Amino acid sequence: MKENRYRMKQGHIIWGLLFLTILLLLHGKLVMAGAVEENGALSVSGTRLVSQKTGKEVVLRGVSTHGINWDVGYPYISKAAFQTLRDDYGVNAVRLAMYTTEYYGYCDKGSAPESQSMVQKTLKERIHTGVTAASELGMYVIIDWHVLNDQNPNKYKKQAKAFFEEMSKKYADYDNVLYEICNEPNGGTTWSDITTYAKTIIPVIRANDKDAVIIVGTPNWSQDVDVASKSPLSYDNIMYTLHFYSATHKESYREKFKTALANGLPVMVTEFGVSEASGAGSMNTGEAKKWLDLLDANQISYFAWSLSNKAETASLLKSGTGKKSGWRSSDLSPAGKWVFGQYRSRGEQSPVPGQTVKLSKPTIKAVNGKGRKIKVTIQKVKGADGYQIRYGTSKKFAKAKKKTGKKTVYTLTKLKKGKTYYIKVRAYKKQNGKTYYSSYSKVKKIKVKK
Repeated sequence: MKENRYRMKQGHIIWGLLFLTILLLLHGKLVMAGAVEENGALSVSGTRLVSQKTGKEVVLRGVSTHGINWDVGYPYISKAAFQTLRDDYGVNAVRLAMYTTEYYGYCDKGSAPESQSMVQKTLKERIHTGVTAASELGMYVIIDWHVLNDQNPNKYKKQAKAFFEEMSKKYADYDNVLYEICNEPNGGTTWSDITTYAKTIIPVIRANDKDAVIIVGTPNWSQDVDVASKSPLSYDNIMYTLHFYSATHKESYREKFKTALANGLPVMVTEFGVSEASGAGSMNTGEAKKWLDLLDANQISYFAWSLSNKAETASLLKSGTGKKSGWRSSDLSPAGKWVFGQYRSRGEQSPVPGQTVKLSKPTIKAVNGKGRKIKVTIQKVKGADGYQIRYGTSKKFAKAKKKTGKKTVYTLTKLKKGKTYYIKVRAYKKQNGKTYYSSYSKVKKIKVKK
């Protein structure tokens, strides 16, 4: 997001007479298969994101935080906030925007009273909170090194190298983490400058995480994807950043995107707004719709700026709202109402017209251990076709195993002696070729005796 002077698939078509957007109460809210648990880790194939598990194409419809450095950004980094985005507004991914400079910047803290090392520690804790929340909710998450006023990413290349070495080592086993290594190079920064930087940072990440998706910024505030498409980087699983603000960036910028796509460049829109490039000024939803239609037609992922109540046009929340989660329509800004309305209608969370699927959150009645086995008994859920159990030794369910079936009693086998296992379950129903899931049950834990 540009601050001050620096702010500068065909969609899933509505079939029939009316496509109803179903907003269910949280207790019975459905989450459609398609996020992390359904697709697992992502990779890049041609110009698109695909699931490593299924090989199918995946589109992320995400939301970016405002700067997690400031009180217009970090208060919304929580499981409750992300769950509202997921369950009520069709969001399947979040972007954690960490500014490298300005007040409380990771590399230059400005006038913040804390030491630079303390600022860095706090920002990494905020990132971990966000990654943890997204992981628990089965959402994808981008860790964004938010270059802006520093203009050229090479300025703090040493710090970026250390940061991404730590992040990629810490989250190497997380299937849902993507890395954005330079938000918006600007101020005359060339594609050659960016590739020099990227050729330093990408191998650092690859040393820890061999196949994570890495997103590289492009010149001119990440708008010149056509330039990058003439000489892309020679690494696998790389995508290139395009940003647009619809009241400023119109057809000529869409032509840049089309050129890049025609040249085979994998593009991701990690930031867009319905405002002017400054984040303020007028809205242009007509141009924004043209952009989203074009992106959907080519199955390109996109993230809206920003999850914030900052008093600017691009903010998705009203400037007066004090809520940190659980937002209703009355808490949204005009931009938020438009963006989330688009996400819901373009997404795949609602059943077909006239049909409502409601599933209550299941309850685990009992877990009983014997030897290296655990018996799990589930309270039957009305209307469910079956159940999916997730279990593992991590509280965060990292590398958790799954067992799916139609029974209400399951036996988990080949468990490790002396280990504590965490177990949760959700119900599912299949309808019209799609799978709908309930929310997860409360987590149960049991120790496998020696």
